[in-house]
Amino acid sequence: MTLGGRVSEEIFFGSENITTGAQDDLQKITRLAFEACANYGMSDVIGPVSYGGDRAAKESWTKPFSEKTAEMLDFEVRKMITNAYDRTRNLLTEHREDVEKVAKLLLEKEVITREDMISLLGKRPFIGRSDDMDKWLDENRGEKSAPPPLESPSPTELNGPMPAPAPICAKIDDKFML
Repeated sequence: MTLGGRVSEEIFFGSENITTGAQDDLQKITRLAFEACANYGMSDVIGPVSYGGDRAAKESWTKPFSEKTAEMLDFEVRKMITNAYDRTRNLLTEHREDVEKVAKLLLEKEVITREDMISLLGKRPFIGRSDDMDKWLDENRGEKSAPPPLESPSPTELNGPMPAPAPICAKIDDKFML
């Protein structure tokens, strides 16, 4: 998901028009991939080890692994990101029409709900894996989920005396209290 914005910009606007927000996505995914490989044992090549994470990096001037391990980490991080990038690119290309539908609706409404997504793209394709929100929507389909609007005050309420502002501080025993 982190790469979705960057890959979308590349697909829809071209690689020459990628923004700084997309560059931020790369920083995030690189940090996540490094943590996965170096600290959470999520790489078969590196193995089930942890080199201490951010805390260790902040507390010492040297990295707690050899140059060979550093090269392996670089390779594994790059491989993890490249695989995720390729998968994201394939998904967004395969579902390009759906992405465009969502983008158009966002331009119209600015904020869209899960119900908007269901009406636009259909139910999520996870058979037998409904979450609580799916169940609630099925039970309450068509009902308004927002409370009714507040009643407007009557003209006499609006034209009455204005309340006095509250004091900012009070004097108690020759001391001011906020």
